[in-house]
Amino acid sequence: MDNNELRAALEAILFVSNEPVKVEEFAEAFTDSDVPSITAQLEEIRKNLESCIGGFILEQAAGGWRLATRPEHDGVLKKYFSKKGENRLSIAALETLAIVAYRQPITAPEVSDIRGVNSTQTIRTLLERRMIRVSGRKNVVGSPFLYRTTREFLVHFGLNDIRDLPQLEEFGDLIGEQLNEELVANIAAADVTPDTSEIPLAEGEEIAEVELESSEAAEHQQ
Repeated sequence: MDNNELRAALEAILFVSNEPVKVEEFAEAFTDSDVPSITAQLEEIRKNLESCIGGFILEQAAGGWRLATRPEHDGVLKKYFSKKGENRLSIAALETLAIVAYRQPITAPEVSDIRGVNSTQTIRTLLERRMIRVSGRKNVVGSPFLYRTTREFLVHFGLNDIRDLPQLEEFGDLIGEQLNEELVANIAAADVTPDTSEIPLAEGEEIAEVELESSEAAEHQQ
């Protein structure tokens, strides 16, 4: 397969994929193309899309490659999807997501302390949307669950790694909503020290049901 054919095949995979594709996953689809050749053609696709006036770019997200719309079209797309009734995250969910993103791993009571309101239902919503996950338990009395952001979070916001998060003050630009200044200050000032002795989840533990019971109990104890 020559470079033109390889590039066309890569574009086809990118077009039909619903999530970022890793170079190793591309390589599995080809028997006569190695990783360096595939990476070189992905870069070629990226350069071609950037040099032409079109609606797409090729970007890296969550450790893989994906086609994405150009940032300058965000305004038009937001208007389009608002008319389509897209199920967007609520302000409460975005606030909670910001807290988890910048203070992870973090417990439900700690999230509620920072927000100033009970966040149990919002955490459940983010779990259902796979924006956050239960990563373990904090090694304190009661062993509350600890939450972290997920790969879906990276994909949703176009980040390649959690280290690519912008400064907290710029998070509003990333999510398309401005966070309350008081909340931003609370997140920055929060005394949430990551626990180095995080307890792993037990094998086969049912997260969805146990999490809700545990976090609700923790909320009531505050």
